[in-house]
Amino acid sequence: MTRSYSGSVWAMLTPAVALIGVFILLPMALTLWLSLQHWSTQTGFQTARFIGLDNFFEIFGPTSVGRDFKGAFLNTAIYTALSIVLILPLSVGLGLLVHQRHVAGGSVLRTVLFSTYMVPMIAVALVWSKLYSPTEGPFNQMLGWIGVGPQPWLSSPDTALVSIVFLNVWQQVGYFTVLAIAGLTQIPHSLYEAARIDGANAFQQFYAITLPLLRRTLLFSAVIAIINAVQVFEPVALITQGGPVGSTNVLTYHIRRVGIERAQGGLGSAMAVMLMLSLIVVIFALFALARRKDDE
Repeated sequence: MTRSYSGSVWAMLTPAVALIGVFILLPMALTLWLSLQHWSTQTGFQTARFIGLDNFFEIFGPTSVGRDFKGAFLNTAIYTALSIVLILPLSVGLGLLVHQRHVAGGSVLRTVLFSTYMVPMIAVALVWSKLYSPTEGPFNQMLGWIGVGPQPWLSSPDTALVSIVFLNVWQQVGYFTVLAIAGLTQIPHSLYEAARIDGANAFQQFYAITLPLLRRTLLFSAVIAIINAVQVFEPVALITQGGPVGSTNVLTYHIRRVGIERAQGGLGSAMAVMLMLSLIVVIFALFALARRKDDE
């Protein structure tokens, strides 16, 4: 019986495992192998020549290749950090607003918030490029109503990356609000009633009950938000093309530029491997920090 059950389990898992192997594990292994090769994307794999860690030395070296990679890496880190800093507090705040029992139309508001996540990023990028228009854009027109001059938004190195972050936050925050609401529904209402009896105000209840019990939800949200942020591509490709002056040149766009446009497949693969390793390190660090907080 046990052997038959085990065989049935493997029979059901085999299609999923095969798909994961073909579409995830195999490309990852191929990328890792290519990162150790000198290879042009305009030729077949048989032309790849093993060069060891030379690609990694070059992308971290003092040449223009290294400077461009490190600049793209820094832009990606800033973009990811700003996205997390904005998305998580906003999602919790909106989640608390929608979750309140006395707020009318909570279900409608939840649907409206989640609908922004359903809009394709390509459409979002095109619409927001018009909103950021220096002369005709609604944002600058509204600033003019309060006496503030027009802002360069996407045309200045100082504001271009932040402008892309705002676009991402608008598109993503609805999804993370739904996650926050799901976490809030798991908190027993009796805890708040006991806190009110003890004289705790709303802020004390939030810091003593809501925030600690939302820790796992926030951890999951942070991991998903980080993964989404490091994969940003469409807004950069459609609106800024990495400019102005490389201020929005994020890693995914830079890898595509190096690996496809310049046909430097080995260098592009090395950059992709570094992005993957950095993502793994950050996620493991988040889980380690969360585990440490739980132990305390």
